[in-house]
Amino acid sequence: MPKKSRHRKVFDAIINGKIELCVTTDILNEYHEIIGQKTTPQIADTLTTYLLNLPNLLKVEVYYRWDLIKEDYDDNKFVDCAISAGAECIVSEDKHFKVLQNIDFPKVIVLKLLEFTKTLK
Repeated sequence: MPKKSRHRKVFDAIINGKIELCVTTDILNEYHEIIGQKTTPQIADTLTTYLLNLPNLLKVEVYYRWDLIKEDYDDNKFVDCAISAGAECIVSEDKHFKVLQNIDFPKVIVLKLLEFTKTLK
């Protein structure tokens, strides 16, 4: 990840074991696809393998689908993962996650990137 990327602080916090990254197979596949589009398939393979070997990567199995996001069904994989993992929050700039503010149960906190990076200090 480029040193000047606005996502770099989060990436470094994951790599340095300061935060736990919760993922499902579907989420890893999406990360791999996006990284491959932005770089090369080889870099995507290498980074995915690296992430899978981190001790602070929590591989989650989702047994119940909450379907809380109706406008972009694909975003639910992140919500279901967070709920299953008992994650403190989801970090996203995606506007579809805004609907979660109005749902009391299960409560899922969504932070924008800037809000989350402030908690890393």
